[in-house]
Amino acid sequence: MRADVRWKLCWENELQLSDHVELTDFFRKTYGPTGAFNAKPFEGSQSWAGARPELRAIAYDSSGVAAHMGLLRRFIKVDGVDLLVAELGLYGVRPDLEGLGIAHSIHVMLPTLQEFQVPFAFGTVRPEMRKHVERFGRHGLVTVMSGITVRSTLPHARTDLPPTRVEDPLVIVLPVGRPISDWPAARLIDRNGPEL
Repeated sequence: MRADVRWKLCWENELQLSDHVELTDFFRKTYGPTGAFNAKPFEGSQSWAGARPELRAIAYDSSGVAAHMGLLRRFIKVDGVDLLVAELGLYGVRPDLEGLGIAHSIHVMLPTLQEFQVPFAFGTVRPEMRKHVERFGRHGLVTVMSGITVRSTLPHARTDLPPTRVEDPLVIVLPVGRPISDWPAARLIDRNGPEL
């Protein structure tokens, strides 16, 4: 990690309007190159795309926001079994800092995850991120799973779309309070809410 990058944990209600505006700009610039649709939710001062995080790990350097990861505690259903997780998402790294990486974000969050006493942290990424997350997963901190259907609600009810979205992303699980062997075998995960 670069010496001039500093991480800050922020509860959502601690953020000022100026923080949201800065994060919105960061997400538009970070997600925009992956497709205009990916940057679309970040308009005005909205610094979240689906579910709103309750806690954020934000890295700053002399140029502003360098990286971000959000956290939201929730119950998901894993093949019908209720499971408390800390969902990790809303992840991004400024393009000029590639290599700062998801590993640094999770290491910053780990003490807080342990304080929350959740059994697992959970997240999803699109299949195009496979090489990136598998490279991170080989260090044994997380388990990367594929072939699992994930159902989420849309962030806003719309008359022209069904209320839920069904995807086949890569599922990332980080054991926090229980071993990975306690994670239920899954074919379907219901978020029962929008993706973080």
